[in-house]
Amino acid sequence: MSRTMEWAARAEHLRGISRKVVIAAVGAFAKTVSSLLNTAAVHNADTLLRLVRSRPHCVPLINVSNHMSTLDDPVMWGFKGFPIFDTKLARWVFAAEDICFKNALYSYIFRVGKCIPITRGGGIYQEHMIEALERLKDGEWLHTFPEGKVYQEDVPIRRLKWGTASLIVRAPITPIVLPIVHHGFHEVMPEKYMFGRRPPVPLWNKKIDIIIGDPIEFDLPAMRQKAISQSRNESFPTIGWPSTPDGLDELAQRCLYTAISEQIRAAMERLRCFGKSFVKSWVGSNLPKSEIKVF
Repeated sequence: MSRTMEWAARAEHLRGISRKVVIAAVGAFAKTVSSLLNTAAVHNADTLLRLVRSRPHCVPLINVSNHMSTLDDPVMWGFKGFPIFDTKLARWVFAAEDICFKNALYSYIFRVGKCIPITRGGGIYQEHMIEALERLKDGEWLHTFPEGKVYQEDVPIRRLKWGTASLIVRAPITPIVLPIVHHGFHEVMPEKYMFGRRPPVPLWNKKIDIIIGDPIEFDLPAMRQKAISQSRNESFPTIGWPSTPDGLDELAQRCLYTAISEQIRAAMERLRCFGKSFVKSWVGSNLPKSEIKVF
């Protein structure tokens, strides 16, 4: 179903009118949930805004964040000052194929809204990853949830899936990678609210905290060489991955993607720990919603 909707994801589809309508509706929803019904505090928003609006020409941006609810995206972009209604600046994001693309109507809406279907368990060489690489080649902004699923427990960041790491390595131009950790969306849309189900609408009077880090620096040439050396001493069952353009075989790729994913996970975990002190500082201030500042 999703492949037949690739045309809906093109910017020129219906002269961009359908995309503007969907992005406007989704943006209004995100603003309402994030800034009106709930209280959002954002740390280091300027870094995200700068990279979204004015990063170097043709350089792609990848955001990596934890995944606490089905509303994380788009509601996390609804904070004050974020250009959520700008269709050209809007992010591309992976969306679960079995949930968001289960019929023609859903597929059309999510495609127009700059969503790329992803088959969970389909591996890093599934067809949809090629589409993500095309977006990165165009210098676009892609948001990912490398944990791979919703986790609502407040625990250390789990081992990450390799998909994001593979995009970093395989992208024609190495993307800027920006980590984000948030807290509070699990209270806005809890997985088990009533009779073991999510609430029919987002809950309100909750506190949402969004901690934006600084870009992660990867020494990819050194990491590639280390992965090649390490792979000579490792023995993994292989499943037939193709070699990368620079000649990395499957074993070397596995070592490299593991190292990159761990560096991302460590950066996200540092943000999570920082976020705990950030939350205490502004919760303790007891400021009304209108006085919470975006840092």
